[in-house]
Amino acid sequence: MTTDQKDPLFVLVKSLSKSEKRQFKVYVGRLGVNTDSKFLALFNHLDKSDALDEELIIKRGIVKKQQLSNLKAHLYKQILISLRLSPLHQNVRSQIREQLDFASILYHKGLYKQSLKILEKAKTQAKENEEHNIAYEIVELEKIIETQYITRSINSRADELTVEAKMLSMKNVLTSKLSNLSLQLYGLMLKSGYVRNDKEHTIITNYFNSKLPTYDWGLLGFREKLWLYKAHLWYSFIIQDFLSCYKYSKKWVDLFYESPKMMIQNPVFFLRGNHYLLESLYLIKDKTQLKSTLTRFEESITRDTFPKDDNIEVLSFQFIYNNRLNIHFLEGTFEEGEYLVKEILQGIESYKNRIDDHHIMVLYYKIGCLYFGMGNHKKCIEYLNKIINNRSLKMREDLMCFSRVLSLVAHYEAGMDYRLENQLKKTYRFLIKMNDLHEVQKEMIKFLKNLGDIYPHQIKDEFKKLHKTLKQYENHPYEKRSFLYLDILSWLESNIYNRPVAAIIKEKSQKLMR
Repeated sequence: MTTDQKDPLFVLVKSLSKSEKRQFKVYVGRLGVNTDSKFLALFNHLDKSDALDEELIIKRGIVKKQQLSNLKAHLYKQILISLRLSPLHQNVRSQIREQLDFASILYHKGLYKQSLKILEKAKTQAKENEEHNIAYEIVELEKIIETQYITRSINSRADELTVEAKMLSMKNVLTSKLSNLSLQLYGLMLKSGYVRNDKEHTIITNYFNSKLPTYDWGLLGFREKLWLYKAHLWYSFIIQDFLSCYKYSKKWVDLFYESPKMMIQNPVFFLRGNHYLLESLYLIKDKTQLKSTLTRFEESITRDTFPKDDNIEVLSFQFIYNNRLNIHFLEGTFEEGEYLVKEILQGIESYKNRIDDHHIMVLYYKIGCLYFGMGNHKKCIEYLNKIINNRSLKMREDLMCFSRVLSLVAHYEAGMDYRLENQLKKTYRFLIKMNDLHEVQKEMIKFLKNLGDIYPHQIKDEFKKLHKTLKQYENHPYEKRSFLYLDILSWLESNIYNRPVAAIIKEKSQKLMR
């Protein structure tokens, strides 16, 4: 039986680089008895396979059926041990953790002074790198040693450790509260998107203010500031205050540029901060800063000193291509951006086991928008269908919603009227079910639904009426999000003036530059 390719062991084996595979075999072969081990035979089999076929593994005599589960678990563990030993996966955090382990071993051997000496150095390194959780663990071990064994002046030492523990505990509690708030807001953003009305705005504002802990700015370090900016960023996104999104994402990114060592130690946070800064610039339509920020971002992550691993590679791919597309959307240079499609599809294929469905669907939506802007409506529909037909997509209902609305418009433009009525019914049912029917969507559906009753010579007047109706919502606090996913007004103007939608957007972009 061929099992799901999301099998953790199979995915892990396939994620290994050539050097990591080589190191694993060296690690296994360090003792001669391991060279013919079953888990190495299983590793070699999976390395050469395109799928995890358990029946084939058993048939080849690698392992008996009742032993396969245990062997897979053992191999998974051995691969992780090998990766942990790799210099590629060593960082400041793992180095401090290693020193703490060494100190614990020395403590249990009764070598207390040696243990305390290592702990002191590890604690200094942890504080310098703002690894307060590990620093707190170190202090707690120091307290255990000092209370059990008289190694130096116990009175002054007890005071020192008490003050250190109290300060580190305070920082860790504050960081925990801020990170919890940030995570909860992020979850709300993914599930529900932006606020829809004054009631929801009030609820989320009260929630944010009630959960935001009190703090002394002077005592905040890098990590506390980082989580504080994150929490404010997600609150700003949810209430659609995009200028504040820009403000807090820029503060987030500037933290890293002001402290380059943190960029090396926390590369994923640096990547994500830049992505949200770039997205904020797109939302406020600051094309100049968007381009310069993306250039600076790409230069930073391609430096030799910037960490390299699979996770960083995947995130860099997502963030760079999302924002390269956004630049073409702002400029109206859709055809010039078509070359990105091939590169994006190649990236999705390469990283398919490491990118979740949500982020793949976001890329498909943007590709659909790119083709819509080019006037290639059938290609647009093709990519939107990948989203609409995805039954496993549970997050970002707003993405699913606007995929359906854009698909309706693309069907109309493609002259596929015979499918339009069925599409309208499905879209309307979907929107009613998710309770997300905004005024902009209502007007769009009403317009498309009545197209069949409009005479050709009346169509331009109807476009003008719809444009006038929708224009009033362009800067509405709760309706404007519709225009973030699809530039409906530019599409209407293209039909009113018989000009390509790309030309309309390009003209608007040039006016913004003046």
